[in-house]
Parts: sequence; structure tokens; C-alpha cells
Amino acid sequence: MSMKTPAAESFGEITKLIEAARQKAFQAVNTVLIDLYWHVGKIISHKVKSAEWGDGVVAQLAAHIAQTQPGLRGFTRRNLFRMRQFYETYQGDEKVSALLTQLSWTNNLIILSQSKRQEEREFYLRRAVQEKWSSRELERQIKAALFERIILTPPKVSPLVTQTHPAALSVFKDAYLVEFLGLSDGHAESDLHQALLKQLKDFLIELGRDFCFVGSEYPLQVGGRDFALDLLFFHRGLNCLVAIELKVGRFEPEYLGKLAFYLEALDRDIRKPHEHPALGVLLCASKDNEVVEYALSRTLSPALIAEYQTQLPDKKLLREKLHEFYLQSTPEEKGEL
Repeated sequence: MSMKTPAAESFGEITKLIEAARQKAFQAVNTVLIDLYWHVGKIISHKVKSAEWGDGVVAQLAAHIAQTQPGLRGFTRRNLFRMRQFYETYQGDEKVSALLTQLSWTNNLIILSQSKRQEEREFYLRRAVQEKWSSRELERQIKAALFERIILTPPKVSPLVTQTHPAALSVFKDAYLVEFLGLSDGHAESDLHQALLKQLKDFLIELGRDFCFVGSEYPLQVGGRDFALDLLFFHRGLNCLVAIELKVGRFEPEYLGKLAFYLEALDRDIRKPHEHPALGVLLCASKDNEVVEYALSRTLSPALIAEYQTQLPDKKLLREKLHEFYLQSTPEEKGEL
């Protein structure tokens, strides 16, 4: 009598344990490594500041490590100075100290070298940990001036969103960058829709880690009629369905009526008892912020209006605007950022 071979799915529990153990081992090694770089940087900083060492001694230290620890990488003169900078930048900053060991040394260096302000460094440290960005995605977000955009242009939401889903303000953006779609200037709504589906992984990264894809042209039946919602997602953190309607033109107030209809259908017929009411996002090619404000102020639907942008923004211009914003802000407002 031959033994029955179990289905591959039944091995899932063991493979999950193996993967979890690998992740724990990687994190443990990374924590030790970052801690080592921190303490090396601390020693170098203190000795240079006390004039016990001159800058030239760091090069001698690099040569000594190379000679006495053959095969050991990462302790070049350049990296030793980076360790010193790493320590001097974050020493005494208890708000971020726990975040540093949760990121790779590469990601720490990207944030350290490309962020200009303390608030900006903390922002990217927290986002990179939360979203588990790769080095490539982290560099993309910094190049796309995510920090500047979040500060200068908070998401446009209806009053009901603020009341029922206050955490949504930190989840959604005023604009989503989809440069990876390669859309032509005269693209149609169907082109945008199909491109998003083909590049769904990249779109999910742009939306945020807790978004889960549910369906495209999601069918809704009301009163014997069939309707199709462009894109339907679920957000684990907000515990609600998120409906996204696509528009390749500018935002028009009448779009909110259709979106509200879809949200009502989702809440009545699709939403599960333990889930919060659905949220709706109108993703448009452009919008007039004053028109958006008027349209959202009286709507009774939990809706957001956002743009999709097919090109990366001018980071230099946004940095200049942020500088002006900081100059005009009160000390209290600066402390809240």
C-alpha cells in the first residue's frame, strides 16, 4: 500500500515557520551590524572632537582594519566617516533611535545623505520601516519628494472621512505618482485602467503596504441593473473597502454622486459586519482645489479626491516651497510637522 503524498498546500505551516525564522535571523544580524556602526562612529566622533585624533587617523584606522581583519568589508575610510556622521546626526534623538536598527545600512545611508531636515529624516525612517521599502523604492520616494508633498498638500477629504476614518489622513495622499505606467499624453481611461492592472504591484506600493487588491470592474447590482466599479481594494489598517474611480480629465463635482452611489451599494451588499464603512477615492488627472473644497464640504459620503501624476515632480521647486512654508509657520506649527 503506497503512502499518499500530501498536497503542497499542507506544507504551508512549516514553510511559514522557516520564512519567519529567516526574517528574525536577518533582523538580528542587521541590529547587531547597525549597533556596531553606531559605536564605531561614536568612538571616532569623540576622539576627533577631543583632538585626540586628526581626520588623517581615520584613514590609518581603515588600513589597520584591512590588515588585521582580512576579508572584512565595509570599513573603508569613506564608510568610517559615514559611521561618524551617522552617530553625530542621531545622537540624543530618542524618537528615531529604535527605527535605525530596523532598516538596512544602505537604507540608513540613503536617508542620511538625501534628507536635509531632521523632520524629513524622521519621516522617511518611519515610512521606510512601516512600508518595508526596498532601497530602490526608498530612493524613488525621496526623488519624488514625498515628504514635501505630504507637508505642502495634505489629502483632500470630505468631513465624514475626518469623523469616521481619522486615520485615513495619514494613509492617503493628495497625488499618486504613476510614472512607471509609461502612459502617453493622450491616454484614455481604458489605457489608465489596463496599465494599472498590468503594473499592479508597483501601484500597490505607491498606495501603501496595507492595501489589498479585491477586483477590477467590480460588479455591483442595484435594482436589477448592473454596474461596474473601476477598482476595489481593502485596507487592513482602516478595516474597510476602498473604491477607486478613475477619471482621465479634471475633477468635476458630479463625479461625487456616482461614487457615493457605489459606496452605498458596497456598504449594503458587500461589506461584512465587522468592517467599517467603505471609503471612496476619485483619482483624476487634475483638479481645481477650490472646486474640490466646495464639492467635498457638503457631501455626506466618505470620499477623497486625488490626482494621478505621470511624471515625477520638480523636487527643487517643492524644496523651495517647503522652505517658504517653514519660514511662514509659527513655532507651534513647526513642532507638529
